Amino acid sequence: MGGSMRLPSCWVQVTVADLGKVVSGGTPSTKDGSYWGGTISWISPSDLTGYSNKYIAKGAKSISEAGLKASSAAIMPRGSVHFSSRAPIGYVAISSCDMTTNQGFKSVVPAKGVFNEYLYYYFKGAKQLAESMATGTTFKELSGSAFSKLPVPLPPTGEQHRIVAKIEELFSELDKGIESLKTAQAQLKVYRQALLKHAFEGKLTAQWRTDNPDQLETADALLKRIQQERAERYRQQLADWEARGKQGSKPKAPKPLEPLSADELADLPELPEGWGWVKVSSLGTLGTGVTPLKGRTDFYAGGVIPWVTSGALNESFVTKASDYVTQTALQETNLRIYPKHTLLVALYGEGKTRGKCSELLIEATTNQAIAAIVLEGMAATLRPYVKWFFQKNYGDIRLKSSGGVQPNLNLGIIENTAVPLCPLAEAKQLVETIEYKLSEVDQLDQTITSSLQQAEALRQSILKKAFSGQLVPQDPQDEPASVLLERIRAEKSNGMKARKREKSR
Repeated sequence: MGGSMRLPSCWVQVTVADLGKVVSGGTPSTKDGSYWGGTISWISPSDLTGYSNKYIAKGAKSISEAGLKASSAAIMPRGSVHFSSRAPIGYVAISSCDMTTNQGFKSVVPAKGVFNEYLYYYFKGAKQLAESMATGTTFKELSGSAFSKLPVPLPPTGEQHRIVAKIEELFSELDKGIESLKTAQAQLKVYRQALLKHAFEGKLTAQWRTDNPDQLETADALLKRIQQERAERYRQQLADWEARGKQGSKPKAPKPLEPLSADELADLPELPEGWGWVKVSSLGTLGTGVTPLKGRTDFYAGGVIPWVTSGALNESFVTKASDYVTQTALQETNLRIYPKHTLLVALYGEGKTRGKCSELLIEATTNQAIAAIVLEGMAATLRPYVKWFFQKNYGDIRLKSSGGVQPNLNLGIIENTAVPLCPLAEAKQLVETIEYKLSEVDQLDQTITSSLQQAEALRQSILKKAFSGQLVPQDPQDEPASVLLERIRAEKSNGMKARKREKSR
């Protein structure tokens, strides 16, 4: 919304300086407690973070008369318009009482005939224009001089009021639509969680079980088959290792784990008949990795073996390495190459990484912040099912973390995580149902996101029309803005002459 637009004949193009008194703020020294906690309202841009009201009465801090005198802060009358000029540029509010600001604002005390709410909405739409006039390297700042030169299209006073009324009518309708969209978005999140909860309670495939009684193998029978298959695989690996003259690492036997105790089972949700709770480690092999010493260049230089860190697990699939390590690192550390389709769970990591579950789509080693779950043979059929279970229980698994400042999960917690085991055919059916229903949810979510973006674009379009004279019709009875501008300039000139006379006395 710059100065090049074609305006109605009764409008004039002016600058902020033409519309009233431009005032910068100030901050009293924080070393002197007597400057703070007084009765004078004082705001900084941080007071407008997340603030959506048009008017503001006070900020988080206030200053005293002494603080006012000892700084460049100035009291501005109620109705002044405050525009944040740095960190960030573009917050706007109108004071509902006499107020001061810090130096992060440039403010306007509007002249008579300039509607402060008209200026408020103009500044709301002028953020990009203001940023383009800002200077600075570390962070951009709009100087008082640049703010004063900011172009403003000025309509007659009556039209200013009609424009604001129309903007607020349209924004009110828009806000109702946005609220409905956000409610729908929140309902989709609830539905997603409910769907996954029902999936692992057997409710999602209840009809399937009725229709397929011949495929209902019990969890006990399936677990026994999986463990027999794992034992046979270990024996074969051991025989192959011995046949190679015991070259390479000796294969590890499946780790024996105590079954879930009666107390542990009592705390778990009830499952359909034939299902059963088992530990993740009963289904496959679990392990982790290490971070080879960064000082050992021979562990990294020229390395071609992918190495993955927990940060990569924020995506549902890991398709590339975080770094590469050498064969030397593989031989001299506890690194292990995990096969494609290994499930990875983040044991720790900044933000929301801890507890995230992803699937490896490359052969790779990992650091110590990851638990790797290798499911083979029959158990491999359960891989997408186990992955969905970890994704569904992400929040609960995070709560199992231990430690002080940076709570972490550990391999033992993941090994002992209880998973509801169901027939292989049912697990396949369940994953298909989850993925079909959630793809519909994702499509709806994308549609809502797109509609929200369109709503914001429409808001900008309303402001653009408002400040080019296209939002409301002009009234020939209105006093032209050029006459208003002449009067403002005359009043300013008279005020300056009066102040000069005062000084000369």
